[in-house]
Amino acid sequence: MADIKSALSHLECSKTGATYDPFKPMTLSSAGAPLLARYDISKAKRTLTRNALTHRRTDMWRYTEMMPINNLPGLHTLGEGGTPLRKAPRFKDPYGLSSLFIKDESVNPTGSFKARGLSAAVNAALERGIDTFAIPSAGNAGGALAAYAALSGTRAHIFMPADTPSAFIQECRSAGADVVLVDGLISDCGDKLHHLNSSGEWFNVSTLKEPYRIEGKKTMGYELFEQLDGVLPDVIIYPTGGGTGLIGMWKAFNEMEELGWIGSERPRMVSVQASGCAPIVRAWQHGQSKAEYWQNAKTSASGLRVPAAIGDFIILDILKKSNGCAIAVSDEEMIHYSNEMAHLTGIFPAPEGGATLATLHSMLDKGLVKREETIVLFNTGSGYKYLEAFSNSGKKHLAN
Repeated sequence: MADIKSALSHLECSKTGATYDPFKPMTLSSAGAPLLARYDISKAKRTLTRNALTHRRTDMWRYTEMMPINNLPGLHTLGEGGTPLRKAPRFKDPYGLSSLFIKDESVNPTGSFKARGLSAAVNAALERGIDTFAIPSAGNAGGALAAYAALSGTRAHIFMPADTPSAFIQECRSAGADVVLVDGLISDCGDKLHHLNSSGEWFNVSTLKEPYRIEGKKTMGYELFEQLDGVLPDVIIYPTGGGTGLIGMWKAFNEMEELGWIGSERPRMVSVQASGCAPIVRAWQHGQSKAEYWQNAKTSASGLRVPAAIGDFIILDILKKSNGCAIAVSDEEMIHYSNEMAHLTGIFPAPEGGATLATLHSMLDKGLVKREETIVLFNTGSGYKYLEAFSNSGKKHLAN
């Protein structure tokens, strides 16, 4: 694969359609909107075929032509991507579901799907001459950045809420990152980062504030297509904080149509949030195209404690186009269904993963999904990093 190159052609503003040079370090467009990587599809088609994929590496870099990296031999990788799509046969009896799958992102390096995005962002930035990174993070993204900075011998500054679970903080510090704890939410961490980085010395790899984290996340969509033998599922239930994964998969489906792999069919995309922090759900319920800031955000699922998403208008548009929906579940439901998922599959999910099963249960009750449909739940991370949340839930249960 060393002779196969990226077909990256330009960056495009997600609001205005204005184009930008993809080979320069970029953050947001001049309109303050996320930039999306675009590719020369005719060039990519020459080598990126379904048959060619059978002979390639098994991680996310197998889709080289549709990734923003040219120096594949010099890639800094921990083997991210290529995660299993596990069928859940024991759900057939209690739920009547014959085609339920769990995409288990917890087996990624650093224990979550964030490894995909940060691997792509760091490698792309290195090719563009960047060697110092910064990020606000509620947990897994910080750990992933710390790992790829350590692997590449670069520097990482990570701003985390002071009440972030200890496993995430230790993970970052062990990898040599500079960790700054901030009283408040991830939005406050972003403000602190901005204040301390007024000179622009650190490259900000916040969610959708650079173009390439989404390129790593989109590979989940390509993998689903391959793992389901060339078809897409009917329904994808996805935990949504910043929403990069949901946006990325939708981008992958559009690219696959351009490549001639699929037609216009798309899964119904379901955005899952915590009832204590549900800006996308609220906006969806009110038919809004943007989500208002969620005041006093609170949830034990760190990845869902995102009171404002810069890509909110993209997420809401995807839900509309796919005939999907947005649903909020309580922390109690998340923990209950995390345990249910572990009991029926052997996968110990993060609370965010449990939230997808709680959402499926709600959708079945409301007739929003058919039991014979092919349904994919995303477990985005490992439950081992959330032992405090599970422990606290157990204490509350005993107290009651």
